[in-house]
Amino acid sequence: MRTIVVVDYDPAWPDIFQQLRARIWPVVRDVAIAVEHVGSTSVPGLAAKPIIDMSVVVAVEREVPVAIERLTTLGYVHLGNLGIEGREAFRNPDGLPPHNLYVCPEGSLGLQNQLAVRDYLRTHLETAQAYGDLKKRLARAFPHDIDSYMDGKTDLILGILQEQGLTAEHLAAIERANRKK
Repeated sequence: MRTIVVVDYDPAWPDIFQQLRARIWPVVRDVAIAVEHVGSTSVPGLAAKPIIDMSVVVAVEREVPVAIERLTTLGYVHLGNLGIEGREAFRNPDGLPPHNLYVCPEGSLGLQNQLAVRDYLRTHLETAQAYGDLKKRLARAFPHDIDSYMDGKTDLILGILQEQGLTAEHLAAIERANRKK
């Protein structure tokens, strides 16, 4: 059982993302339009689990299987969408810095969620601080319960996404994915 650990922001995280991106980009560059640094490690100053989140963005849904196939050549193992529509997840090859890798079609809910939260927190420092503090409290309260940890963050995330203009339907889908109980 993994222990949930949230640490203060590490200024090395953008460099780690760039190192991982440099490994991934050559195999997807003809099908992808970007590799985005998402999640809490992409927000300067934000406390986070020390795991880089990154999404390979493809222009259209039909490119997703091609990107998946290409990433397997680097040792990534496709895990499916893990309950998040529009976001395909992978298990990493051994020996790389801790990271979560996803493939998302441009405009998909899985990608919209990641980018909207990242972009909001990058420009709303008080909310980012409150979010980091919340994550630290939740990690202490639920060190071995990822579902309770995720559930505890959901209201704040939904508030951000609502402010960012996501529809009620999209918010409901995100809430379902984040509240496993």
